[in-house]
Amino acid sequence: MPPKRKAGATGGAAAVATTSAATKRSRPATPAVDVDSSDEYSDDEEIENIEEGRAISKAVNAFSLDLAPKGSDVIAKRDSVSYIFSKQDFSYLKMKLDHESRPLWINPESGVIVLESFSPLAGQAQDFLTTIAEPLSRPTYLHEYKLTPHSLYAAVSVGLDPNDIISVMDRLSKIPVPPKIIDFIKKCTSSYGKVKLVLKENRYFVESSDPAMLQRLLQDPVIGPLRVQSEGGSGITKEKAPQMGALVIPGTRNAAGAASVSNPQGGRPAEVAGDAVEDLFNSDAVHSFEIPANDVETVQKQCLDLGYPVLEEYDFRNDRKNANLDMDLKPQAQIRSYQEKSLSKMFGNGRAKSGIIVLPCGAGKTLVGITAACTIKKSVVVLATSSMSVVQWRQEFIKWTNINPDAIAIFTSENKEKFRGDAGIIVSTYSMVTNSRNRSHDSQKMMDFLQSREWGLLILDEVHVVPAQIFRKVVHSIATHSKLGLTATLLREDDKITDLNFLIGPKLYEANWMELAEQGHIAKVQCAEVWCPMTPEFYSEYLQEPDARKKVLHYIMNPRKFQATQFLIDYHEKRGDKIIVFSDNVYALRAYALKLNKAFIYGDTPQQERLRILENFQLNDQVNTIFLSKIGDTSLDLPEATCLIQISSHYGSRRQEAQRLGRILRAKRRNDEGFNAFFYSLVSKDTAEMYYSSKRQAFLVDQGYAFKVITHLQGIEQLPGLAYATVAERKELLAEVMLQNSEAGQQEGDDFDGAKLSYNAGRKGARYRRTTGRLSELAGGDDMAYIEYNRSKNKELKGKGQSSAFFKKMHRENEKRRKEQNALKQ
Repeated sequence: MPPKRKAGATGGAAAVATTSAATKRSRPATPAVDVDSSDEYSDDEEIENIEEGRAISKAVNAFSLDLAPKGSDVIAKRDSVSYIFSKQDFSYLKMKLDHESRPLWINPESGVIVLESFSPLAGQAQDFLTTIAEPLSRPTYLHEYKLTPHSLYAAVSVGLDPNDIISVMDRLSKIPVPPKIIDFIKKCTSSYGKVKLVLKENRYFVESSDPAMLQRLLQDPVIGPLRVQSEGGSGITKEKAPQMGALVIPGTRNAAGAASVSNPQGGRPAEVAGDAVEDLFNSDAVHSFEIPANDVETVQKQCLDLGYPVLEEYDFRNDRKNANLDMDLKPQAQIRSYQEKSLSKMFGNGRAKSGIIVLPCGAGKTLVGITAACTIKKSVVVLATSSMSVVQWRQEFIKWTNINPDAIAIFTSENKEKFRGDAGIIVSTYSMVTNSRNRSHDSQKMMDFLQSREWGLLILDEVHVVPAQIFRKVVHSIATHSKLGLTATLLREDDKITDLNFLIGPKLYEANWMELAEQGHIAKVQCAEVWCPMTPEFYSEYLQEPDARKKVLHYIMNPRKFQATQFLIDYHEKRGDKIIVFSDNVYALRAYALKLNKAFIYGDTPQQERLRILENFQLNDQVNTIFLSKIGDTSLDLPEATCLIQISSHYGSRRQEAQRLGRILRAKRRNDEGFNAFFYSLVSKDTAEMYYSSKRQAFLVDQGYAFKVITHLQGIEQLPGLAYATVAERKELLAEVMLQNSEAGQQEGDDFDGAKLSYNAGRKGARYRRTTGRLSELAGGDDMAYIEYNRSKNKELKGKGQSSAFFKKMHRENEKRRKEQNALKQ
């Protein structure tokens, strides 16, 4: 089996742009990502966006450990064997005398930090590292993190001070913190997080804890004249740094009593384990000056050019312009410790920070979003990936809160409602908000309603899946004061995930998958890769097939893979499991499901039929297996599922592997010892699928999961009614597969409420796309087949047709001549 490769750390910043229209609200500097081919249409506005994007790339990537001089060059020839280890030889580092009691190893060259998870201080160190560094790999005993400009940007956004970061790191490190790392931290944090844009009492203020920073901004020829001068004053105000004070996050332990309310000057009512380190980073006072609402965009652009990215905070408790939403969590709703910790990062100073929270699938991301909405108590917009997700979000709001159901509106292709009252919630899909085609009358009325008012919170579900161009349209079309992105897998195969740091905000919190599994918050999953040998007939055609898409169809429709699927379904149904079978290929999905007489859902399945099938799967004991296409990857809540079988996937997508595992991660009612959920990935042996499988598993391996390889399923030969057991059946299946055109080998596109989102969305002139093909396809050869007709039919048709006058005349003359010759012979 190929070795499991580690998921690479995302790095680098994407180009960022801001909207040109000034509005009465706060908007972040947002990336304009150019991912299309160079010959596609690009208008002047996009060129301007790219130019502006270079400013943020310069601001974020100005500091890199890779660009600094290598200290290892100095010690390269220290002894006779040092050359063997090259730059990984760190034997020259001096260990502290009590290094055994300290949990961190720091790589002075790359900024990688290794945590010994078996150390008594591992818990506190893990909370600290999650805040300041990007997790790379977290198996059982050693966790790997890396300091990046983005991670330090997120750290300062929650109030961490660079000197305290270095101090805590030195206390936990086995070696003195290398000077190169200290210099990197100080340079990265010298400008990040220093400037905040705060909306309080419906007025915009530029705020900083460093008065010298404000003086630099006021001396700028663009920002300086925009300051609102107060009567008889300088326009700069000084006040105590914001604190959580009497703010109580609903669902926490402190929300049950009045202790937090009786301490208005106190620190944090939502204090949780591991936050002691964060208490080091509170500032005493902040300085600010007011700017006009119409000039917010100008100030943001100029700060970006100066290298000071602006953080946004929403002082919702002092927002008297927007109506309050009467909503709170029900008394029985109690959030878990890690959910409480993630929300304390968002509301740590009593204001709502915009950012991203990363929790495993099944760990309660929806409840985190609902709790954030209950804390802000203003109108909310929720955007999901599909109409099924929209329905589930509405149900979750009704389940966990005391909100009036009439205050929750749905905006999809099938439902276009408005809530009643001055404040409420709208749940919609990305495609409905970003649709650039002609809208129906009802749809346009809903969009006008969305764009005509201010919203307190925008919740972006599965924030990783939608291209950056789409997010620019979402952020710019909806006037919202704070944004919360929710996801389980903050990664993309195109490495554009870093765009979200400036589209939405920095990552506020990321949980450890294996730690939550050990605590019982999510299921313990046994992961296995089942190797399915190709039959001789299929493998021979697979090797000879020139079309790459049809080659894919050969290893997906491998009879041995079909038999393994049938065997695993039979085995797990007998032990009482609920099974989901995933296939990206729709042709294979239908073929497998129809052969095994199981229900299936794919992109063209009507919404009502989808809901009916899912309801039967969860409640009906006779329906224990369903087949799902790519539409089931995200935002699908199936808590009863305990087994997942994957027969077809999207090549090497790490994100999709993790998202599919998440369908069975929700904590189970059964308390079986050991593993209580099973994940099978079926792979055709000796094909390209094995390479893709190794790449797909990289993210889960880095989270601590181990994949067991199964080369033979014991007892599969004795399964009654085993499909394709004879050579004749396999040859018949091969003939059916070979009759399919290359389109049958394609993957199903993403289902966003019936719309297909691509990186071309929102670009003018991007109505067409390039595809590779053959000349025979243009001639229609792929859609033709030879048919043998009955030759006797020609005889029936002979003489029935109508002849022209010329041929009729010839025929009469020939008949006349023939009669004359016959008369002469007589």
